[in-house]
Amino acid sequence: MTSSNKTKIFIDGQHGTTGLQIVDRLKDRPDIELLELPMADRKDLGKRAEIAGAADIAVLCLPDAAAKELVGALDTSGADTAVIDASTAHRVADGWTYGFPEMARDQRQKLLDSRRISNPGCYPTGAIALLRPLVDAGIVRADATPAVFGVSGYTGGGKELIAVHEQPGVEPFGLYGLELAHKHVPEMKKYSHLAHAPMFMPSVGHYAQGMLVMVPVTRDILARKVTARDVHAVLADYYAGETFVPVRPLGDRQWLERERFLRADRLVDTNTLELAVYGNDAEEQILAVASLDNLGKGASGAAVQVINLKTGVPETTGLAVAE
Repeated sequence: MTSSNKTKIFIDGQHGTTGLQIVDRLKDRPDIELLELPMADRKDLGKRAEIAGAADIAVLCLPDAAAKELVGALDTSGADTAVIDASTAHRVADGWTYGFPEMARDQRQKLLDSRRISNPGCYPTGAIALLRPLVDAGIVRADATPAVFGVSGYTGGGKELIAVHEQPGVEPFGLYGLELAHKHVPEMKKYSHLAHAPMFMPSVGHYAQGMLVMVPVTRDILARKVTARDVHAVLADYYAGETFVPVRPLGDRQWLERERFLRADRLVDTNTLELAVYGNDAEEQILAVASLDNLGKGASGAAVQVINLKTGVPETTGLAVAE
């Protein structure tokens, strides 16, 4: 996809939370030309499909139905445009490649070969990063039902939730997804190589950006007896050399606020996904934790990373790495 010309990119839904952040990361790059649709044409499928078909890459920051509609129009037109869909519409669909380059050794090649890429969800990015290596290593049983707990800043809920949290009297913290059928669960299951859906409990804090995802590695999900050191060694080996997915030292406390509190917002405005393992050997208890920016590696940063991969520039181009 690289040439002497600029890569033409159309972002459908560029005025939404994720779209705005993608634009911000791409707008000043000399290798990128952003194609824009007049505001009056934003709901005209024909015009959207026409400009998307003229792009090298179309990024869809849309509701699921609108994303499916545009993909259908592109398929019908025979356009050669590569699509990165940031909605949940195609995350577990056949023929789509999951846009998490670090997920597997061959994932980057799959992304290079693919014209249909589903941008990962924010919570699944953390959950899969922790679970996939442990399942593949035979530590967590594939037929187990792991628990996944998460807390996100309110920007993860888009414009409606942002508006709620900009009003006085809003809850400081709240669990949601209490029907236990969150839209992110199918991708957690599929890409973690689990036979059953994990039990996922998300929550929202009264702060803008940042996310923690926690997986207790409990006896009931283990294939064999392991220690926190074993779990840490698997993750450290799996992500060795990955710029955006560092694994903290076992039981590390230096990244904690006052050496005690793990802040959910410490990686804001970066594309870094930090993993950590803590344990209590006496009680055989292990906790794996992922920390990321829900709008960075959990959304817009992930899309830009795949754009970089597809266009042949360093994956770090336009993306911040946490120190």
